[in-house]
Amino acid sequence: MEGPGAHGLCGKCALHYKTRDIFTWQLLKTIAMGQVLSLLICGTAVSCQYLADEGVETPMLQSFLNYTILLLVYTTVLCTRKDEKNLLHVLKCNWWKYLVMGLADVEANYTVVKAYQYTTLTSIQLLDCFVIPVLMLLSWFLLKTCYRAVHFVAVMVCLSGVGAMVGADILAGRDQGSTKGVLLGDGLVLLSAVLYAVSNVCQEDTVKRLSRVEFLGMMGLFGTGISGIQLAALETGAIAEVTWDVRIVLLFALYALCMFALYSFMPVVVQMTSATAVNLSLLTADLFSLFCGLFLFHYAFSTLYIVSFVVIIVGFVMFNAVPPCSALTEGGSAEEAPGPHTEQGPHTQGLPEGSTDQLLHPDTPDHALAVAAL
Repeated sequence: MEGPGAHGLCGKCALHYKTRDIFTWQLLKTIAMGQVLSLLICGTAVSCQYLADEGVETPMLQSFLNYTILLLVYTTVLCTRKDEKNLLHVLKCNWWKYLVMGLADVEANYTVVKAYQYTTLTSIQLLDCFVIPVLMLLSWFLLKTCYRAVHFVAVMVCLSGVGAMVGADILAGRDQGSTKGVLLGDGLVLLSAVLYAVSNVCQEDTVKRLSRVEFLGMMGLFGTGISGIQLAALETGAIAEVTWDVRIVLLFALYALCMFALYSFMPVVVQMTSATAVNLSLLTADLFSLFCGLFLFHYAFSTLYIVSFVVIIVGFVMFNAVPPCSALTEGGSAEEAPGPHTEQGPHTQGLPEGSTDQLLHPDTPDHALAVAAL
């Protein structure tokens, strides 16, 4: 028997859009915020390059610093709360979910750095894009996101821009990296892409259903613990060999601050759009790093870099012009959740009575059935 929600979320996507409804200030703001994220990643890349030039190879220490700052800021905020959003209550209900999320995020950062020891920059730039189809698949399966044809076309446009960037790198002779274990290195990049996708889809689910502070606080708590254990096991020797001076300390500080800003700002953009849209915007991060390299590391310039940037932005605009429908509430996180008398948003209209409460409380036993019913 067909009910009000028999056609699912995809039926709600059959909307008619006008040009003025697509090219809005909201879209421009989304584009600008996405490029801010890319600039922050560029800052981490530049600081990493300078550290590598100084012979410093401590990726886990750098991650540990970022997670520690998140712990000191956001986990402390959770500790000061006295309601059901308190740290102890969150741990009691969802500790294992945040453990999986933190593990995926830490290992994603570590495996992609290790990949540089075995494969080339070109392979990493190409295979790293694997995160986008995996993320779309996870979003469709777990978050019930409904993609339209324009979204798949937009992704292909963005990936063609990455292809132009890689082609420019090859023509400029920037195919750096090692080739002593290409298969292993490529496998690590693919593993990193899958782990990033898991982390990002969990992030989107958390910041839209619960709160941004809860996500960052739990990421700081579990990320610090996991990265601290790996740091003690893998990098104590490398840290001992570092010649500490003001320059090295400032480079570590620059990396940590850029990463902290990235982690703090990214959930805001995810809340406005989606994890998939954010990852599309981050494809320009390598281009910003290349533009910086033109002045800092004397890279050779190619007009394909400009072409690549424009193509990626066009694809990003196409993807965000018609946002995909999702089972997540449009109202966002619990921190900004509407009151009981607030009118329902387009993503909650037509759902059975009580199902919205189940969506906002994933620790309830019927959560999986509630989401599957969508």
